[in-house]
Amino acid sequence: MMPENPQTDVVTGAFSYSGAAIARELLSAGHRVRTLTGHPDRAPAGTPIDVRPLDFTDIDELTRHLQAAHTLYNTYWVRFPHGGVTHETGVSNSRVLFEAAARAGVQRIVHVSITHADPASPYSYFRGKAAVEAHLKATGVPYAIARPVIFFGANGVLLNNIAWLLRRLPVFAVGGRGDYRVRPIHVDDMARLCAELGSREDNVTLDAVGPDSVTFRDMVDAIRTATGSRAVIVPAPGWLMPPLSGILGAALRDVLLTRDEYQAMAAGLADSDAPSTGQTSLIDWIAKHGDTLGRSYASELNRHYR
Repeated sequence: MMPENPQTDVVTGAFSYSGAAIARELLSAGHRVRTLTGHPDRAPAGTPIDVRPLDFTDIDELTRHLQAAHTLYNTYWVRFPHGGVTHETGVSNSRVLFEAAARAGVQRIVHVSITHADPASPYSYFRGKAAVEAHLKATGVPYAIARPVIFFGANGVLLNNIAWLLRRLPVFAVGGRGDYRVRPIHVDDMARLCAELGSREDNVTLDAVGPDSVTFRDMVDAIRTATGSRAVIVPAPGWLMPPLSGILGAALRDVLLTRDEYQAMAAGLADSDAPSTGQTSLIDWIAKHGDTLGRSYASELNRHYR
């Protein structure tokens, strides 16, 4: 039953991936949900979500859209540079969003960042995420920062597209020995964590990670087994992975894996030694979803730019 005076929360990108999971979690808890989205036309018919445009060029409009909201759940970011949009664009836009939230009187901000966010990182993704965290802290609004590594579950891109390739290619290349570790979290576990962080009052930063820390090679092997793939998994020199991904991406009219993404993963930045904040086992989930995983390709560019 809906509370008599339900809390209103704002979620950026409530029709995307992690934003959609957070919105579902909040709605199930009886909250009113408003979204700021760059694709208001994608709102499904009859949605209970209040849909507003996400326009970083008009801070006054953003402020109006954030008024009367208790918590802002921010999932906005730029995964990779495309066209005129860069990581620097993501930092600038995030600063505008946080300033609008402060002006609107938002009482708390829950922000989705990345593990190992670092202003001194050699990778612009991690530097940018660190800069966004700094802008958030400077607003003076109470905050929680959740730092995931990789998401899985529902209609996630990474595991699905690995499975899609394994179903179709005779050979699948893994950079180096593939012994660099990853610590993904299920997107629904992430949503529950964000909702819990939204109910707190303290400023907190924590890693959002699942119970399984596995090597990339072991993850690929698990997907191969679950899907019944007969692809031969072969090691390839690390320097070869970005151009190989670029060739496949050009054929698919998409971006599979950037140079920085591969190098950061190979450097161990997709792992964490923090306590688990998710309950869903990556390996168990892969085994249970092998029949459906990778049946169709998930295009990152279609989701965000087309």
